[in-house]
Amino acid sequence: MTFDITGKTGTVIGAARSGIAVANAIMARGGKAQISEFKTRDVVAKELLGLSSGDVAVEFGGHSKEFIQRSDFVVLSPGVRMDIPPVKWAREAGIEVMGEIEFAYRLCPCPIIAVTGSNGKTTTVTLITEVLKKSGMNAVLCGNIGSPFSKHVLSLKATDIVVLEISSFQLESTLTFKPHIALWLNFSQNHLDRHKDLQEYFDTKKKILSNQDARDIAVLNAGQPEFVALAKTLKSRVVFFNGKAQQGTLNSNQMAVLAVARAMGVSDAVCKDVFVSFKGVEHRQEFVRTLDGVEYINDSKSTTPEAGIWALKYFNRPLVMICGGSDKHLDFTPLKDLVKEKVASMIVIGQTREQLRQTFADVVPLTVCDSLPQAVSLARKCAREGQIVILSPMCASFDMFNDYEHRGKVYKEIVSQLN
Repeated sequence: MTFDITGKTGTVIGAARSGIAVANAIMARGGKAQISEFKTRDVVAKELLGLSSGDVAVEFGGHSKEFIQRSDFVVLSPGVRMDIPPVKWAREAGIEVMGEIEFAYRLCPCPIIAVTGSNGKTTTVTLITEVLKKSGMNAVLCGNIGSPFSKHVLSLKATDIVVLEISSFQLESTLTFKPHIALWLNFSQNHLDRHKDLQEYFDTKKKILSNQDARDIAVLNAGQPEFVALAKTLKSRVVFFNGKAQQGTLNSNQMAVLAVARAMGVSDAVCKDVFVSFKGVEHRQEFVRTLDGVEYINDSKSTTPEAGIWALKYFNRPLVMICGGSDKHLDFTPLKDLVKEKVASMIVIGQTREQLRQTFADVVPLTVCDSLPQAVSLARKCAREGQIVILSPMCASFDMFNDYEHRGKVYKEIVSQLN
């Protein structure tokens, strides 16, 4: 769709990577960019180096009504809530408010394959991108995976295909966003610190499908009864994956990729070649090293109990499990039987350590630690030859780290220095 911002002032809320990308895109399209940032200048100094022009008004240490209301439109960085005062001020003045994904979508000249879900998004979008590239298409991977959509949008051509990982935080602030293919992998409890209940979380995720029409495709997990019911209400063409008839050697993520590839006219043979050669993604069940017969695995991208279940089922050797992080008000009790079966010992850290201790202390030897280095040191002492030490937090990272990537990199650095 066309979005003419020539001569208009766009205010970006949040000066992180996505916010800087939006500001640069506004200026490149002939608009005037300004940034309103809650943090102080010294905290976001590194991100500000990414601005292509110094001619950007920036307010630090909070938001002001006057600054916001001199905008023609306001763009929220991912993670910025819709209920903050700047959004209220903008709406009072009749100023349109949108998220970074919505902003980039309005400038995007090519088809979009958007992927959401409570678990497995990063692996799936990476596989889809590799499959499309192997089939000769120019696929551009961006979004929640770490590279902002707005960073790529100005260099895209009509013949490209955007593969977009998208979270509920990003979907929350979409308005007209309409991907050609929308893949909803799964749905389970997550982000209940942000959404008031599970229904609100579901409704926010559902926005990935809400603007699709008969020319578009919704790819849904047949194993989720709520998706089967939802399919009956959609205007788009629905394709299911993960049905019983499809079960075989492929896992759920791979079957989802296969469904998307078929919709794009890519052969099963191309998909299977990619599946065989795929080495995984960083921070998702990533092998770090073997020391004294013990494998060390980085699964920092495990930010929900369901991701923890996935990790526990994946490995068939006894685990020393390091878990814990910031509190998203999630329930860990569904893992108790699996932890009892698979985990030799558990080490808990972070904001949720007391909740985890109360949940699992009666089924597994458990120790509370104050930091990740202390936890890894203890895991080294606990682990026996043939076992696996795994960082699979089942929680977000924001109590102790910038994000899950930072957490995973710190873990790998600590493990690499063990001797």
